[in-house]
Amino acid sequence: MKIAAFALLSSFVLAGVTQAKEPPLIPVPLHMGGRFEVSENSSSALTHQWPGVYTEAKFSGGEIFVRVNDTHNKYKVYIDGALHDTWVRPGKQLIHIWLKDKSPHLIRVEKITESQDHTSSLDRIFVTRLEHGLPAPAPRARQIEFIGDSFTVGYGNTSPKRECTIDEVWATTDTSQAFGPLTAKAYNADYQINAFSGRGVVRNYDGFAGDTLPVLHNYTLFDGKTEYKATNWQPQIIVIGLGTNDFSTALKPTEAWKTREDLRADYRNTYVKFVKTLRAKNPKAQFILMASDQSDGEIRDQVLQVEKALEAQGETQVDTIIFTGLDYAGCHAHPSVADDLKLKGLLMDYIHARPALWQGR
Repeated sequence: MKIAAFALLSSFVLAGVTQAKEPPLIPVPLHMGGRFEVSENSSSALTHQWPGVYTEAKFSGGEIFVRVNDTHNKYKVYIDGALHDTWVRPGKQLIHIWLKDKSPHLIRVEKITESQDHTSSLDRIFVTRLEHGLPAPAPRARQIEFIGDSFTVGYGNTSPKRECTIDEVWATTDTSQAFGPLTAKAYNADYQINAFSGRGVVRNYDGFAGDTLPVLHNYTLFDGKTEYKATNWQPQIIVIGLGTNDFSTALKPTEAWKTREDLRADYRNTYVKFVKTLRAKNPKAQFILMASDQSDGEIRDQVLQVEKALEAQGETQVDTIIFTGLDYAGCHAHPSVADDLKLKGLLMDYIHARPALWQGR
C-alpha cells in the first residue's frame, strides 16, 4: 500500500510522509513499551501481538525512516507529542517522514488496534546520517501494567453505535483512548496493555475454547511458546480487570463446570494463584483489581472474594475498584470513550490518594 505524500503546516513543522526507496540506513536506539520479540534472524525486526505497544526514538536532521510490515493494524504517529499521522494497515514498506525543522525531535509510533491472530513487525527506526541519530529516550521511572479483556483493549470504544460488524469493531477500537494508556500518560509512566478480548480467568466468552488470560500472560506472542522474559520491567502498579467473560454468559452442558458455584470456585482459586504468581515477579507492586457491577453483581462479588482470599493469605498490597454507571455505548455494549475517561478518573482518584504507590518515583 502506498502512502501518499502530503503537507501539513503547523507552528513548527512542514511535514510529509512518502513511501521511500531504500537509502543507506542507520538504526537509531529505541525505547520500547509493551512486549516485542526481537527476531533471531534479523537485527531489526520487532514482532508484536499484544495491544498498545509503542516505540520511541529521538532524531535530528529533519527526516526519519520507519520500516513496517503490517497488513492488520493501525498506528498513531506522534512528533514531539503532537499527532502527526495515522497509518492504516500500512503493509510492508519503508516510510519516510520529513520535517522542515531540522532540530532534535521525538517520534512515537503507537499501535491502537487489536490483532489476535496475526503477528506484525515494526522493524526499527532509521536515519541516513550517523549524526542524526540521537540517544534513545530514557525509560520512564514509573511503570504500570494493565491486564484484562476487551474492556482493557478499548474494544469498539470510539463507535457511535452498539451494533457493529467485525470490520466496524476493528475500525473503532482505539487502545490509545482506553483507560489504561490514558492513566499511564497522565502520570508519565511506561505501560503494558496485556489484554485479549474474549478471554477470562478460567472461562472465555460463551465458553469458547482457547487459552485464558493467565496462560496468555506468560508469552510475548500468542503462540504458546515465545515465553516473555521481562527486562527492566517491574511495575509499581498492576491493574487487573478480568471476570466479564467468565460470568457474562450461561454455562453450557458440555463445559467443565457442572454448576455456577463450581465455576465461581475455580475462578476465585485461579485468580488468587495468578496474582500470587505475579507477586513473586513483582514483590513491591500494588495490585488493583477492577470489576463492574454487571451480571447482577456476580463479577463484583467474586472479585471482592478474591481480594479477601488474598488478604487471608498474607497479601497486604491489593485493593478492589468497583465501577458503576457506565453508558456501555461502544460496540456490542462495551465501554465508550466517555466510559474510559470515567475509569481513568476512578484509577487516578485512587492513585492520587496514595502517592507512595509510585515508590518515590
